[in-house]
Order: sequence, then structure tokens, then C-alpha cells
Amino acid sequence: MQNYFSRCNSIRVESGCWVAYEKPNYGGYQYMLHKGEYPDYQRWAGFNDCIRSCRMVPPYNGNYRMKIFERSDFGGQNMELMEDCPNLHERFHTRDISSVNYFLRPGEYRRHSEWGSTSPTIGSLRRVTELN
Repeated sequence: MQNYFSRCNSIRVESGCWVAYEKPNYGGYQYMLHKGEYPDYQRWAGFNDCIRSCRMVPPYNGNYRMKIFERSDFGGQNMELMEDCPNLHERFHTRDISSVNYFLRPGEYRRHSEWGSTSPTIGSLRRVTELN
């Protein structure tokens, strides 16, 4: 998107839900944008006026499930989530995980760099879209 303009100070979402990213290739800070107007970057909780990539959130009507793992390549202890969890530390009583607010497409992410993290606090993630 930087080929069009270098800053983004307002956004109007006319339909659907979008995720805007601070860096190219869906990296950096993420901002969930629902239908509405955002007259300045602080209205979408932006840290700055930099938006370099975005993607539409596809609609999904099924059950949600995600497993988080302590180590890379799906190793170590794991925890399963089937609902929103604002504080993972309080819920699971572990120091190895911080709160996460991150949009991920269904699939496997074997290393923290594959899902855009700069820290291996959570080593890997697996999002499963249907319950077994």
C-alpha cells in the first residue's frame, strides 16, 4: 500500500470486517476494523498513522477452536481455547503466555515468526475450525 500514500490518518469501512497491519506482508501491529468511520488513527487504537497492508476477515459460521503451545513445532504443554480469553495468564495460571490479540487464518504456524511475532513467548499456534 505504500506505493499509493505513506500515511493513513482516516479510514471508512463500508462493509465487512478488515484487519489493517502496520507493516507490509501482514506484519506488525494489527487493527480490527468493523463497519464505521475512523476519523483519525487513534479512533482505531492505532499506535501511529502507518498502515502497510490489510485483508478482509472471511465470514465463518462454525465453531472456533485454537490450541496454543509452549514450544516451537507444537512442542511442550498446550492449551485449547474455544472462546475469547482476555487474560491467558489468569485463566491457565502460567507465566509462559501473555495475552494475545492476533488475527490468524486457519492453518499451522510452527514458529513464532510464521504468525508475525517477534518474540517466542508463545512458541506456536494451531487454529482448528471444526470440533472433532
